[in-house]
Amino acid sequence: MSDSLLFNKPLDSFMQEQFYYLDEDITGNKRLFFENSGGSLRLKNVVQADARIASYPDCPERLHDMALEIRKIIENGLNDVRIMLNATSGSILPIDTASRAMFEMIGSFSQATAGGNIVTTALEHPSAYDACVHYADLHKKELRVAEADPLTGTVLTKSIIELIDKDTNLLAFVATSNITGAILDIPEIVKQARAINPEMYIVIDAVQYAPHGVVDLEKWDVDGLNIAPYKMFGNRGMAFAYISERAASITHLKLAAAPADKWGLGSPAPAHYAGFSEIVNYICTLGSYVSESTDRREQYVNGMTLIEDRERALHTFLLHGDQDTPGLLQLDGLTVHFKDQPLERKDFIVGLSFDDLSWSKAVELYTKKGVLVYERLATSYYSKRILESVQLEGLIRVSPLHCHTLDDMRTFIHITQSLLRVNGR
Repeated sequence: MSDSLLFNKPLDSFMQEQFYYLDEDITGNKRLFFENSGGSLRLKNVVQADARIASYPDCPERLHDMALEIRKIIENGLNDVRIMLNATSGSILPIDTASRAMFEMIGSFSQATAGGNIVTTALEHPSAYDACVHYADLHKKELRVAEADPLTGTVLTKSIIELIDKDTNLLAFVATSNITGAILDIPEIVKQARAINPEMYIVIDAVQYAPHGVVDLEKWDVDGLNIAPYKMFGNRGMAFAYISERAASITHLKLAAAPADKWGLGSPAPAHYAGFSEIVNYICTLGSYVSESTDRREQYVNGMTLIEDRERALHTFLLHGDQDTPGLLQLDGLTVHFKDQPLERKDFIVGLSFDDLSWSKAVELYTKKGVLVYERLATSYYSKRILESVQLEGLIRVSPLHCHTLDDMRTFIHITQSLLRVNGR
C-alpha cells in the first residue's frame, strides 16, 4: 500500500480522534502509550456504547420493545465476530476471558480422544501451554513441545511438524507471540499437520494476532481460536472463541437442554456485543480510505490490511530511521532482539535491552520521560518459560499501535538516545 494511503493528514486526524488518552493520560500528562500488547488504547465509541447499553435493565429473553432491541444488539455483535473471523459456520463461545476460552477448548478437545499426544510450543501464553500440560496429565497423553529459535523469536514450522505423528490428537499454537512478536505460518503449519493426521484438533491463540492482521477461518482449517477485544481497542471483561462445526458438538460444558453445538453459558452481556460492533465499525471505516466496497467483510479486510501495512511502515522507521533520525538498530549500547525475523513475519513489537541499564531501570526512566513500555522478565510466571526458550532473562517490550505516527517513532528514538547518554553513550 502506498505511503499516500498509509500516512496522510485526514487519516492521521481520523485515527487520533477515535481513541481515548492517545497522547496524554487521564490527568493530562503528555505521554506515548507504547504498551498496547498489555491491553490496547480504547476506542471512544466502544467505551460509550458499552456504557450506554450497560445501563439497560431489560432482559433480552423477553418480548417487549427494549428486549427486542437488546437481542438485535447481541445478534449484530455475534455477526460482527463472524465477519471479523470470516467464520460462516461453527459455533461462537462468548466468555469472560480469552484464557478461560483456551482452557475450555483444549479441555474439551483433549477429552474427546483417548491416549495419543498433544503438541504445543514454547512460545505459548500460559493459558494455552498450561492448559496443554493440565489436560495431557489428566487424560494420560504425552506432551510434546516445539522449541523456539533464539535468533528470530519464532518457532519454525519444521520444529512443530517433526513432533506430529498419526497419534497426535491435539495441536495448539500461538499465531503471534506477545513477547517476541513472531508471527507463525498458520496456513502452512495446519496444511502439513493435517497431512500427517487429518483428524487431529487444532487450536490457535489469536489474541495478539487479531488486532494487527487479517483472521480468515475460511482459509485456516482450525477447530478452535480465541480473541480478546481488550487487545484490539475494546474493553476488558469479554472474549470470544470460535469452535469449528466438526468440533462444536463434542462433549463440553453446556446446559442439558441446550443445542448440542451451543458453547455459551448464562446470560449474555449486551454491552460487550455493542462494543465489539464498534470495533468492527472502526476497522471498516479505515477500509473506506482505500476502497469503496460496501461489503462489510471486504471493508474489514481492507481496514486490517491498512493497519498491517501502516504498522510495518512504522516498525521499519523505528528500526532504521531516515536521513534525519537514526533507527534503533544504529544506536550503540542498545540491543534490538529478534532482528533476524523478517518484518512480514513479525508483529509491531520491539524487544530491547540496554548494555548499561537493567530492564526495570530503563522502563522507569522511559516512564519519567512520558513513554509507557513494559519489561518482560524471567521472574514472571507469564514470561519465564517464553524468555528462557529464546535464551533471555528479560527484555523491554515496546508495542505501539497503528494510530501512532512517524513523529511518535522519532520521539521514541530521541528519548532512547537520551537514556543512552545517561550512561555516557
